[in-house]
Amino acid sequence: MRAAGDRALSARKAEHLKLAASGAGEIGGAGWADVHLIHTAIPQVELDDIDLRTVFLGRRLKLPLLISGMTGGHRTATRVNAALAAAAEICGCAMGVGSQRAALRSNDLAGTYTVARKSGPHVLLLANIGLPQLVPQKAGPGLTAADVRRVITMLQADALAVHLNYLQECVQPEGQPRTQGALRALRAIVKAAGVPVIAKETGSGITRPTALRLRALGVAAIDIGGRGGTSFALVEGQRAHRQGDTTRARLGEVFAEWGVPTPAAVADCARIGLPLVATGGIRSGLDGAKALALGASLVGVARPLLQAALISEAAVVDWLRQFELELRVAMFLCDARSVRDLRGRAVVTGVTAEWIRQLRRRRAIASSARRQLDG
Repeated sequence: MRAAGDRALSARKAEHLKLAASGAGEIGGAGWADVHLIHTAIPQVELDDIDLRTVFLGRRLKLPLLISGMTGGHRTATRVNAALAAAAEICGCAMGVGSQRAALRSNDLAGTYTVARKSGPHVLLLANIGLPQLVPQKAGPGLTAADVRRVITMLQADALAVHLNYLQECVQPEGQPRTQGALRALRAIVKAAGVPVIAKETGSGITRPTALRLRALGVAAIDIGGRGGTSFALVEGQRAHRQGDTTRARLGEVFAEWGVPTPAAVADCARIGLPLVATGGIRSGLDGAKALALGASLVGVARPLLQAALISEAAVVDWLRQFELELRVAMFLCDARSVRDLRGRAVVTGVTAEWIRQLRRRRAIASSARRQLDG
């Protein structure tokens, strides 16, 4: 029975990769077109002197980019993670792997993750586990602190990403959406992990109140994971459709564009005292520059690099080099010598500007109401 469950989990991981790489779950609506960098007609910095290096979780990176955790737990993932990690080693960026729950259930699948450390011995590497799996679900008990330390040790990881994917769990036919005890579990894992813990949304975004709550729990960084790019609600809905589950398929369609657009979430969470990773719909170095200007420390990219990894390691390196050039040119045209200098050099218009305004307005109203009640 356990073997059948392991095979089903591995098959699901493979199906996720195939659907994500195909673009079947791709949506618009990230809002990067509403973010405009401020042009400097005569830059004072030389293009070749621009410094793309940054420090994240105490580690210096050559490129402010995180290859977002995407896969593991099936045979194709070995090749993908090897290519991604080798390219990250060459280009000096960070990398995450997909959820390692499959490797906890079957030692035979551990190699689909550990190949990342073998291929990228010096890469800032993130282990990955889901917050829903840290609490008891209908399928069984939650993972323990020992389980979490095992996934970190397995990968020789420098940090742990705990992903918050409740929309996906709601749509997924095998989903585990229970939340009771989740905050206590996260606090316990932060204390027990032995490495920095990153709270990572997977497509619906994180706003300031939640970011502050996560900060209070002790997380070291936040991956915004906003709306845009791949919608896992749509991916899971398509999986449900293939299984004949019309209810879940419909749910995935209805909630395909649920969430806070990435740039609005980044702007809302800026200056909370934690590093931010802007993930969601970033498809170029120009998008990356916009995210950094809004307050992100790193930008996360998934599907374009997954597609490249399915071709070759060289294709991943080519994509990263193109991203690096686009980012460098954007910084040059803003007269920004460093990533830090880029901060604040953006104008936000349109729907994204309204998102930011409304989020702030709602908090101001709530704060005023609380003061009146206290008075």
